[in-house]
Amino acid sequence: MGVSRSSFQIHAAGHRLHAERIEPEPADPGADGTTLVFLHEGLGSIGQWRDFPSLLSEKTGLPALVYDRWGYGNSGAFTLPRNAGYLHDEALDGLPAVLDACRIGKAILVGHSDGGSIALIYASKHPENVRAVITEAAHVFVEDVTLEGIREAVSVYAATDLPKRLSRYHGDKTDLVFRGWSETWLSPGFRSWNIEDVLPGVRCPVLIVQGIDDRYGTPAQVRAIERQVSGRAEALLVRCGHIPHAEAREEVLEAMAGFIRKCLEKGEKVRG
Repeated sequence: MGVSRSSFQIHAAGHRLHAERIEPEPADPGADGTTLVFLHEGLGSIGQWRDFPSLLSEKTGLPALVYDRWGYGNSGAFTLPRNAGYLHDEALDGLPAVLDACRIGKAILVGHSDGGSIALIYASKHPENVRAVITEAAHVFVEDVTLEGIREAVSVYAATDLPKRLSRYHGDKTDLVFRGWSETWLSPGFRSWNIEDVLPGVRCPVLIVQGIDDRYGTPAQVRAIERQVSGRAEALLVRCGHIPHAEAREEVLEAMAGFIRKCLEKGEKVRG
């Protein structure tokens, strides 16, 4: 089995977005039209997922959508400052528009960091559209370690070639992307950000992946999600940092593929 990838543009929620569609060859006839939808991190893009979406598509036989959210990668630029509700904006306005534009009715959401938080918010409001959620390093509240990690990243950005490395993915939007992430999270108004109230509305199966050595979050995030979602929840703690799908690729790939197969074989429905 292999996959094919094709690039295209989406016009969603008033913005031009860059996307890629991944098609397994041959497709799984038992997939019921379910599509893997990848949601990148706060400094992320299609390119930073590398080949992981293709590998998971190939292993599961499911088609996939990967896209640059507004302001990232090859999508149109956002403006500063960002508001403290930007993750809700993405989950409740941006993602529904993307799924509609791509005619995706049933999705398995795979979200990394900010993308994981977006996945949980969306799944809580649109349970009928989500077969399962997989989060990596998702936040549901702000921890001191998160803010310390971001302050360190600001210092690294000022003193190293990090801007140059990020510009490979974001081009002339790199400073906007970095400031939009760091300044928003470090703003006084963001300290009280919390999405635990949406978790009971997540009624589908959830796989929660977290790096034990993640400088931006602790297993307290995992416990909060596992305890409060209404659907079946599985936790996977991995000996790595903030990017499990890159730093522990084989372990995470096998765990995600196994979780997805189980969801499809059982034909699990969201819990009413």
